Amino acid sequence: MKQKICKLDELFSGKARRFEVADRAIAVVRIDNQVYAIGDKCSHADVSLSDGEVLCDTKEIECVRHASSFSLETGKPNTLPATQPVPVYVATVDNGDVFIELK
Repeated sequence: MKQKICKLDELFSGKARRFEVADRAIAVVRIDNQVYAIGDKCSHADVSLSDGEVLCDTKEIECVRHASSFSLETGKPNTLPATQPVPVYVATVDNGDVFIELK
């Protein structure tokens, strides 16, 4: 299922924004003209990842609670204390609209 969530120009590069898509909390991150979508709940603590810092150079998002960083491409944690990945979703841009694909 592919769902439109916003316009690309509603997202700011280097920032995350939370969306509810089909009862799932998803953090959508824009880095330049690339868009990434990742589950918005840290696998270590019940904390919203969209509140964290986006690390553009390494394509990661950092949890504000314990500083675990997660790959925006794979969902895998790159730093402790998190050890479990978070889900990632396919995000695409078509005619200036951002779409998230749920499986």
